[in-house]
Amino acid sequence: MSEFAEVLHALRRVRGINPFFALDVGRPNESWLPGTALLEGPALKTTIDAIANRYKADEPRVAASLFFLSYTARLLSPLTAANLPIDVRPENLWWRHDPANGLSVRIDEPRLGPPAAEALAPVVEAVQAVAPVATGLLWGNAMSNIAGALKMVVRARMLTAEEAEERGELLMSAPPFEQAGQFLSFPGELGFRRRSCCLYYRVAAGGKCGDCPLVK
Repeated sequence: MSEFAEVLHALRRVRGINPFFALDVGRPNESWLPGTALLEGPALKTTIDAIANRYKADEPRVAASLFFLSYTARLLSPLTAANLPIDVRPENLWWRHDPANGLSVRIDEPRLGPPAAEALAPVVEAVQAVAPVATGLLWGNAMSNIAGALKMVVRARMLTAEEAEERGELLMSAPPFEQAGQFLSFPGELGFRRRSCCLYYRVAAGGKCGDCPLVK
């Protein structure tokens, strides 16, 4: 099987788990921006400002965290389920943000690339250039999405809880996910408690997520 076909097959196999696992492929219309616009120009700041306005977030770091939480959810959910290093570097992405419908992402070409952490690192730096948000918080957001994806994969019966936990623990054995959280074992289920907080509770009408370390 060619690389092109392998990636397409993997994405088709997991897209039915839920909408976060549906990662589309190909060049879209002109309402979308190239992924490189995340790294240079005003688009990222404009988007973070729009998120702050939508959620009535007074602190720029809160909106920046919510952006990266959404961004990584849409990329890491399908990658985690597929268990394949699909190329999600900015240069192989398209994205757009709609004030009403939120963030959308898609890949340009179905191809393999570096590990997800390497692909995400330039976007972490770009977000931090816009708002003073902690590195550990951003990578905690990414790991939270990986853990959430693994939980859904278990529910879809694609992995056992033990297999999913083993995959997650392997990721957290090295930077940047090292010490990001702790997996919690339940019979036939996978739980996770992160060590950082995404700050969602600091927005108007916000709350604490199920894996939040502030939940007692």
